[in-house]
Amino acid sequence: MKWIKRNDSDTHYEDRRGKSMKRGAIGGIGGLIVVVIALLLGQNPLEMLNLVGAGAEQGTEVYDSSRANENEDLKIFSLGVFNSANDVWSEIFREQLGKEYRKPVFVTFTDQTRSECGGASAETGPFYCQLDEKVYIDLSFFHVLSQRFKAPGDLAMAYVTAHEVGHHVQKLLGTLDQLNQYLGRISEVEYNKLNVKLELQADFFAGLWAHQAQKMGIILLEPGDLESAIQAAEAIGDDRLQKQAQGYTSPDSFTHGTSAQRMYWFNKGYQTGDIRMSDTFNDPSLN
Repeated sequence: MKWIKRNDSDTHYEDRRGKSMKRGAIGGIGGLIVVVIALLLGQNPLEMLNLVGAGAEQGTEVYDSSRANENEDLKIFSLGVFNSANDVWSEIFREQLGKEYRKPVFVTFTDQTRSECGGASAETGPFYCQLDEKVYIDLSFFHVLSQRFKAPGDLAMAYVTAHEVGHHVQKLLGTLDQLNQYLGRISEVEYNKLNVKLELQADFFAGLWAHQAQKMGIILLEPGDLESAIQAAEAIGDDRLQKQAQGYTSPDSFTHGTSAQRMYWFNKGYQTGDIRMSDTFNDPSLN
């Protein structure tokens, strides 16, 4: 992935690298590694969000100046993706939806930090907190994505950040609030199905970002880029993660979608670049 016009603005950026919480803070919600944790615990991510949002363990903040600029290259890259996603969505909201886009805040941290949704840790992976409208990423996650999930490449990393910004878009459009209303009112199996549709829509939004960022002259995709993003989507499908973790799959506990579904919806977003095609909630193939 080649930058044509990279936006390095730090106006909506909060750098917490080097600042971390002593071990003990409870984990956050919503990214990629948290899928594994949720599956193993038999929980879905949005339920975990509401639980930790009720109150996180405070812990004690410590500062390590030697880690303040850790993964600087990944910080520069991810901030560029974050800003480009905001530029893309600002235009879509203005031109296609007739609305004003409110930018989230991008937070990079080391090991553990606090959010309004509870404690955030490197183990839970990147996530979006709808209570403070911030995207949280421990940049070391991208090494995990490349090594553990076997999904290297610039667009694979960009997919992660764009997916989390996609959740912010869902917050602005009221989708997250609508989904939260079903908590405790329908069965866990039915709620999981809704959460799968939520995550697949965020995958679509990540693909839409890649399409529009190219169209707007922000990035230029090179050979192998699209494949790396699709490989990342495949690597974190519920069926693949469950098979790796426990040797079998439990479809009723899926919360993010199968590898095939995640690849399909990212690619659909990339191929169409049309937000009108993003309605996963009324797609008959997902019922």
